[in-house]
Amino acid sequence: MARDFVRDLGLLTLGSRMKRIGERLQSEATRIAAARGATAQASQYPFLGALDARGELTIGELAAALGITQPGVTHGIGELSRQGLVKVRPGRADQRQRIISLTAKGRAEVALAKRAVWPAVAASVEDLCRDFAAPLLDHLATIEAGLAEKPLDARVPVNAVVGAGKRKLR
Repeated sequence: MARDFVRDLGLLTLGSRMKRIGERLQSEATRIAAARGATAQASQYPFLGALDARGELTIGELAAALGITQPGVTHGIGELSRQGLVKVRPGRADQRQRIISLTAKGRAEVALAKRAVWPAVAASVEDLCRDFAAPLLDHLATIEAGLAEKPLDARVPVNAVVGAGKRKLR
C-alpha cells in the first residue's frame, strides 16, 4: 500500500484531507443521485437548495448564504444554467447585478432530490458517522467559528517561524 502523505502530515494538511473527504463524499452522493434519476451533481445541491428555500437571489446573496466566494458561485451557476436548472437575469436597478432563480426543470430536480436523493445521502452519511464519540457537525461548527473569529495567519505562534525551510514538520 502506498504511503498517504496527506494523512502522515497530520494537522498541517487538515484542509487537504477535508477537501479529499469532501470530494469523495460528493462523488459517492452523485452516484446515489444518478441511481435515483437525478441529473445534478452533489456539489450543485447547496445552490439548488438555497434557491429553493429563498427564491430569487443575487450572486452575492447566494455566496453569503453558502459561505463561498462570488467566483465560486458564478462558476456553479454557470454550470446550472447550462443544464437548464436555473435562470440568470440582470437586476432591475443595476443591470450588472445577476438575479438567479430556479427554472421549472430546476424545481423538478429539487423535488426529486428532496424526495429520493437527499434522504438517502443523509442516511448514508449518518451511518458512516454513527460510531463517533462526539457529533462531527459540532466539531466542524467549532472549526468554522474559530476561523471566523481568528484566521490561521493570526494564530501563528511567534516561535513557530524559525526560518524559511529550516523547520522540520516531524
